[in-house]
Amino acid sequence: MTGLQKLFAPIDMTQGTPGKQIAAFAVPMLIGNIAQQLYNTVDSIIVGRYVGDNALAAVGSAGPILNLLLVLFVGISVGAGIMVSQYFGAKEREDLSGTIGSCITLTAISSLLIMLSGPLLSRPLLELLGTPASIEDWCESYLNIIFIGIAGTAYYNILGGVLRGLGDSVSALLYLLVSTVVNIVLDIVFVANFHMGVAGVALATVVAQGISAVLCLMKLMKMSEIFDFKKEYLKLHKKYALMTIRLGLPSGLTQAIFSMAMIVVQSLTNSFGELFIAANVIVMRVDGFAMMPNFSFGTAMTTFAGQNVGAKEYRRVEQGAKQGTWIAMGVSAFITVLILIFGRYLMGIFTETEELVDLSMRMMRILAVGYIAMAVTQSLSGVMRGAGDTMTPMWISLATTVAIRVPVAYGLAYVTRSEAYPIGRCESVYISLLVSWLLGALITFICYQWGKWKGKAIGEGNWQS
Repeated sequence: MTGLQKLFAPIDMTQGTPGKQIAAFAVPMLIGNIAQQLYNTVDSIIVGRYVGDNALAAVGSAGPILNLLLVLFVGISVGAGIMVSQYFGAKEREDLSGTIGSCITLTAISSLLIMLSGPLLSRPLLELLGTPASIEDWCESYLNIIFIGIAGTAYYNILGGVLRGLGDSVSALLYLLVSTVVNIVLDIVFVANFHMGVAGVALATVVAQGISAVLCLMKLMKMSEIFDFKKEYLKLHKKYALMTIRLGLPSGLTQAIFSMAMIVVQSLTNSFGELFIAANVIVMRVDGFAMMPNFSFGTAMTTFAGQNVGAKEYRRVEQGAKQGTWIAMGVSAFITVLILIFGRYLMGIFTETEELVDLSMRMMRILAVGYIAMAVTQSLSGVMRGAGDTMTPMWISLATTVAIRVPVAYGLAYVTRSEAYPIGRCESVYISLLVSWLLGALITFICYQWGKWKGKAIGEGNWQS
């Protein structure tokens, strides 16, 4: 095998130093996640520059609704990733083939459901949120185009998750980079040249992610040395479909809970007016970059734990959890410092409105320390999911987003009301998020130490410390 072939080959994470394996796997994903965040960032920059601040607010307001209706894909992706990594680690070719085939069929069914229901639900949900009339039509247009072209997005995320479960994060990165370049070019063509506005941004995203999905599928079809990509495996096998749903449903519900909480908080955000909505979009775009190390290491820890649990290398799981979490915290701290130093320059890319930049930067400073806490949450939750325990992270998410964040956001807004701030201080939205992150890290650490997540593997075997 040549050096180039090794680069794009699956990684067996049951061998070598855990921390080095996790870092080597996470770095391509980190680059890929930054590229994916660049998707959203370029969308926002082009919309903000060529259409205006209200259009920028429209793209941001559509986000929570979009995330809520994509929970099916989150569940399939997480369940598939856990099963693929454990079967790959256990060298179970038949089960691996059946899992991948069933996931492809499940994704087709889920895509059809979203294509039919999404456009029907978008306007009622926007009205329920009290979306300002000035941006409501733009929001609906953006959402409907994304929903109609959802198959490309769904297959990219799920097939990319399968590749990562097999230990191949480099191929997924390459296809994402191709898609990002296509997205940027199409953004400029559709919005700047053809003046399609928010609809152009949505169309560019659909086309670009569709290309990524095709590339992922072509890669998987060539991996015959690891699993069989045959017609008979594309049938919806009850064993693999139910296992995928059982493992993935808690993560899907977690995303649904998170999205519903975001929708409830979005209603509060909308009450502060268009300027704050636009600031929220800018902060969330920069926030996306700050979160990238956490999501990358969380996914790397899931694959690492899954492969080692499948191979019954239990001691390595705990070693990797410790080493990977420390690395994730260090990387997150470094990126957070960079954002605090250069944040104003980043935010100035989105808009020339000085007041909007000032407001965005003020909110960003509130969140800063929370990113390091999220490194702990994502890393240890990734270990638990990889071991087959997807319920514990779900309950933690439920506690932090519903029982903590929403009441704190509305409570702070209520107690800070004054003649100058009749609705309350807008900082309430971000202070509540910081509080939920910090408590979430503490609860996750306690649950990891408690150890109930051990012994949740698909196969047989007792945990050995």
